[in-house]
Amino acid sequence: MENFQTKITGAKSTRAAKELRSRDFPLLGWMAILSALLVLGATPGSAAQQSAKQGWKTLPFAIVRYNDDAPKSWNVYRGDRKGIYLVRLWKRYLLIDTDSQNAFEIDPEKVKAEGDKAELAAADIPADPLETSEWKTKNAGPVLRHRFRFGKSGNFMELQIPVLPNGRPAY
Repeated sequence: MENFQTKITGAKSTRAAKELRSRDFPLLGWMAILSALLVLGATPGSAAQQSAKQGWKTLPFAIVRYNDDAPKSWNVYRGDRKGIYLVRLWKRYLLIDTDSQNAFEIDPEKVKAEGDKAELAAADIPADPLETSEWKTKNAGPVLRHRFRFGKSGNFMELQIPVLPNGRPAY
């Protein structure tokens, strides 16, 4: 009895499959192609690439000093997180993390700066920071001063970030 039912069920499914393939193949083929295109077009990778780029805004009233002088060309950008700044010093970009006291050199071609905004992908930040020493952070009233030296005997850099009277960032 089981053998007979299996033969009938198998025969029915084979016959139904043959009918479906012969009659609806073009429709099923197009549906498969369209669904594949939709899946490939809406992958999380493409959304992640767009969201991985972080927007930076110019930090008004910030001051950069390099070896106790003002550089001729500079800008300070702030990100979403407190204590992390993108600094343009001449044609060079540095990512300064004041919390962990690290500085990273960023390839200038990876930064897209337009007006008072800049974009930098998180993947473009190098894993190894520059060698820095003599980090000093001082709350000097209306500004927070971060001063450090590149290497053991290199040049000094100082960032002066404006803060509110309660010590919070003014941005």
